[in-house]
Amino acid sequence: MRVLIIISLVLLGACGTTTTDSVLTAQPYIGLSERQDRIQIRELVGVDPVRTEWCAAFVNAVLEVDGIPGSDTVSANPLMARSFLAWGERVKKSHIQRGDVVVFPRGNKGWQGHVGFYVETQIRAGVEYWVILGGNQSNEVRYDLYNPSRAIAVRRYPVSDSNNRYANLIE
Repeated sequence: MRVLIIISLVLLGACGTTTTDSVLTAQPYIGLSERQDRIQIRELVGVDPVRTEWCAAFVNAVLEVDGIPGSDTVSANPLMARSFLAWGERVKKSHIQRGDVVVFPRGNKGWQGHVGFYVETQIRAGVEYWVILGGNQSNEVRYDLYNPSRAIAVRRYPVSDSNNRYANLIE
């Protein structure tokens, strides 16, 4: 399956596509559990998911498949979710788009966090939630709902075309 994804992305790149949809790239991994699928996750993310918090490793692995530089290009600690605070360009929450990387706090220490890909916004019982696709969400790759007000940052890989349609959306 991974080979098909890579071939598809190469073909799309040959057609002049300037953006990717990391949500599509991440979807085939949905349901992988850190214990049951430990070897497969370790091969994908490069760390033992049972012994290491792996949400940032998952985001970095998906970005790598998409041909996008990960947080290792901007941080000495790319396995930390908050390494994505220095990655890409800041995006206003009101301009979030599918595939944007979202960083949330976790725990009670300032360095702790969680990171995943924004999928869509849902309203449940009158409350707005962001659907986030990520790794290490309840110890597996899955969709989870997050309160947008808890997001520390929304980040997007910069589009390099001269007609950058996102320029007015960046903070």
